[in-house]
Amino acid sequence: MAYKLPALPYSYDALEPYIDAKTMEIHYTKHHQGYIDKVNAALEGHSNLQHQTVDVLLADLNRIPESIRTTIRNNGGGHYNHAFFWPLMKKNGGGEPKGHIGAAIKQFFGDFATFQEQFNTAAKGVFGSGWAWLVIDKQNILKIISTPNQDCPISQGFKPIMGLDVWEHAYYLLYQNRRPDYINAWWHVLNWQHIEDNYNTMLE
Repeated sequence: MAYKLPALPYSYDALEPYIDAKTMEIHYTKHHQGYIDKVNAALEGHSNLQHQTVDVLLADLNRIPESIRTTIRNNGGGHYNHAFFWPLMKKNGGGEPKGHIGAAIKQFFGDFATFQEQFNTAAKGVFGSGWAWLVIDKQNILKIISTPNQDCPISQGFKPIMGLDVWEHAYYLLYQNRRPDYINAWWHVLNWQHIEDNYNTMLE
């Protein structure tokens, strides 16, 4: 079972002016597709792994043969992270979260502004390439973490709720080296209903 590029839930220009169409097109068709191509190639000849979903592979990297483990970690992680990332955004998104996730953010962070500041700090603090995440730990506590490169929270035993790609390929055409501007803009396209759905699903 070869992995395939999932459908993008909006047009390339849907998130403008916050994320430009050309960046979306390159990010989706070149970078995400590239991760998929490499993880599929690595799994050739490993029939016992090919039928498994990428999150199952990433949840226990130690059982992946050492000869392909790094490729699965990097490119399987790239596939999972990006497939998770696209639905987190939508046209005319943003605002503050409501529902269960809104209540949980207030419970664990005090208020939305404090949560947003802490998340931004984590995203800005990633050295080089990586991600900032809102996750649930094994005690169902919300936490903000960051991961380097394409490392995935599920490889660390966390359940991701939302995540922000801070690789330069996610923003450089529009923002150049101004990562904080990209981070601030991203809040204007967040799909809080999808994040609410993630939260409810992960609690089940």
